[in-house]
Amino acid sequence: MVVFAGQGDARRSLSLLWRAEAAAPPRGGPGPKPRLSVDAIVAAAVAVADEEGMAALSMRAVGDRLGRTAMALYTHVPGKSELLDLMYDAVHAELPSAYPESADWRVPLTAWAGEVLEFYVRHPWVLQVSQARPVLGPHEYANLDTLVRLLGATGLAARTVRRLVGTLFPLVQGSARTVADARRAATATGSSDEEWWAARSAALTELVPDFAERFPAVIGLERDGAPPEPAAAMGPDDGMPYPEREARETFRVGLGVLLDGMDAARAAARRDGRAAQGDGQAAQGDA
Repeated sequence: MVVFAGQGDARRSLSLLWRAEAAAPPRGGPGPKPRLSVDAIVAAAVAVADEEGMAALSMRAVGDRLGRTAMALYTHVPGKSELLDLMYDAVHAELPSAYPESADWRVPLTAWAGEVLEFYVRHPWVLQVSQARPVLGPHEYANLDTLVRLLGATGLAARTVRRLVGTLFPLVQGSARTVADARRAATATGSSDEEWWAARSAALTELVPDFAERFPAVIGLERDGAPPEPAAAMGPDDGMPYPEREARETFRVGLGVLLDGMDAARAAARRDGRAAQGDGQAAQGDA
C-alpha cells in the first residue's frame, strides 16, 4: 500500500504544516471534554497508525479515539489528506537535529542512519508514504538539513552530496521495511518463520531435486557467505526474528561499504585537486 502525500489543498496543508495561520477557534459545547486542537488530532492519528496500521486510519477512527465525531475534526483539519501530511511531518520531530562533534565524519553519519532506522521501525506506516512527492513540512526539512550538514563534513562536492542523500534514505528505508515486516509476519500470516521455512524447504527439496545444479551461485553463497541457521544464530534469551537479525546485519554491512566508498571518493577528489593545482603551477612556470 503506497500513499501519496500532498493530495489536499496546497495552501491549507502548508499553512497547517508551518503553522502559518492561527488555528480555527474551537467550538464550545456542553460537558468537560477538552478542546480539540490540530496537535491533539495529529497525535491521535499517529497513535491509530502506529497501533493499527495505515489501513485503519480514517477521520472517524481518529474522532473515536478522541471521543469526538469525525465532523468535529474538520473544524481544525480539512480532511484525511491534510491529516496525513501533518502526521508524517509531526513524527519526524522525534529525530535529532544535531550530533556530537567528531574528528571522524563517519561517526555522526552512522549514528544518524541508526536513529532513522529505529524511527521507521517505530512508525512503519511512514514507509508507505511515497517519496515521489515530499510533504514539505518543517520537521521533514530539519531531518534533511541534518543529513546534508553531516555529509558536508566529508568535504565532497555538493553535486555528490545531493546524490548521497538519495542513496542513504533508500538504504535505511529498505532495511527498516524488512525489520518491520519481520516483526509482523507471524501475526499477519498465522505461521512462524520456522514453520514457514520448514514447510517450503521440504517441498522445494522434493519438487526441485536439481536445485543445486540449476543455481550454483546461490548455493555457493549459502555455503560460503551465509550466517548460522536461525536456531544457532539466536542466543537462549534472544527473541529477535531471524529475518530482522539478517536485515539489521545487512544494514550494518551495507552502510559500512557505502561509507568506505565515500572515503574513496574523498581520496580521489583530493588527488584530483592536487593534480589540478600542480598543472596550474606548471603552466605558470612555463609562462
